Amino acid sequence: MKIDFDKFSKYSKSGPRYTSYPTAPEFNENFDENAYIQELKNQDKNRPISLYFHLPFCRSACYFCGCNVVYTSKENKKERYIDYLSKELNLLCEHIDTSREVIQLHFGGGTPTFFSASQLKTILNLIKSHFKNFAKDAEISCEIDPRYLNQEQLDVLVESGCNRVSFGVQDFDPKVQEAVHRIQPYEITENTVKMARLSNIKSINMDLIYGLPYQTLETFKKTLDKALMLDTDRLAVFNYAHVPWMKKTMRKIDETTLPQPSVKLEILKYTIDFLTSNGYKMVGMDHFAKPEDELFLAIEKGELHRNFQGYTTKGGADLIGVGLTSIGEGISHYVQNIKEMKAYEKAIDEGKLPVQRGIKLNKDDIIRKSVIMELMANFKLNIKNVEKEFGIVFKDYFKDAIKELENFEKDELISIDDNYIKVTNTGSLLIRNISMPFDAYLKKIPESKRKFSKTV
Repeated sequence: MKIDFDKFSKYSKSGPRYTSYPTAPEFNENFDENAYIQELKNQDKNRPISLYFHLPFCRSACYFCGCNVVYTSKENKKERYIDYLSKELNLLCEHIDTSREVIQLHFGGGTPTFFSASQLKTILNLIKSHFKNFAKDAEISCEIDPRYLNQEQLDVLVESGCNRVSFGVQDFDPKVQEAVHRIQPYEITENTVKMARLSNIKSINMDLIYGLPYQTLETFKKTLDKALMLDTDRLAVFNYAHVPWMKKTMRKIDETTLPQPSVKLEILKYTIDFLTSNGYKMVGMDHFAKPEDELFLAIEKGELHRNFQGYTTKGGADLIGVGLTSIGEGISHYVQNIKEMKAYEKAIDEGKLPVQRGIKLNKDDIIRKSVIMELMANFKLNIKNVEKEFGIVFKDYFKDAIKELENFEKDELISIDDNYIKVTNTGSLLIRNISMPFDAYLKKIPESKRKFSKTV
């Protein structure tokens, strides 16, 4: 896969990751429980459902983590949380047609497998007692910390139809692990991957992060060597987003130990060359998959989708988020649950859905969302399809954006004609930059005041 890194490096700037459009900073508290209930009532009963359950607990902090997490070692907190998940589900299901087909169920965290086997079974039984119409090919997935997984937990997940797992690793180097407060010997990860294989899990992903303290090209080469030995179906290799103004635990990282941008670029270049020469295909800006994996097959067909869980083959569904901080998504809304446990419990005790904020999308938002998400997922946009769907003349409607894209076209990162915007191999690594000209909200924020991670 040919990448021109000289062109690539000059585009480093602050920008959204576009897990949503409009992006999370645009969510506001004017979108409340009543607004959410109205959206749920208006949903097309023929559209399938995707479920996301946030299981927020971790025993201790990983300093690099950007997730919404509650640190605890107390069993009663987890039991109490399950009770509130049950209450929230009861409230939600008053407003949802639960006969709709469920095509995706995802457990995120926190550490979902910090819950015991019996606790996981209770949660899964709760879900399936409310949502009985699971598709035969439903994707049921769980994020797993290899330090907290035993065979009993895995058996519960598999018995409930779990067919995908994602193992958090980040880096195998002991010095890096110590610096980010996540000691995880290679043997632990190796054993859990073997367990998943023997339990007939259909697809195994492993997460790595580059840009962490003390990482060098040489140390990350060794991490990639070990990752390859585990032979997972997918690898997600993320650029570390250091945002200490948003995440207090990141302040524990000594910034002088973070690799320079030039080193990160070397690591990225090597990672792409190494993985693509060892049987993986690049999918999206940070994912690699074996050619037979459905993620790769979807991008070949232009059918890949992107949501808060990352890249998925399951599109065209309404996302229902359950639990602390969970995010939901419909055609014309985003919604996020309350982030603080006491306030979350209080809302539910009062018989209210625990909505903290969200946004109702207008027509312009929906058009721009369609364009940005298609580019982010499939690196190609069918202009005629957009014009037909929304009744617009693309080059008039997006006149300013097309002007901004001229530099990308000059640098051969994209090509534009009357029918398509197509992104090149190098451009795919800069897809956040290429999507930004279509972002109407970003134009209102001076570049110096944009609180996002760097795109490179």
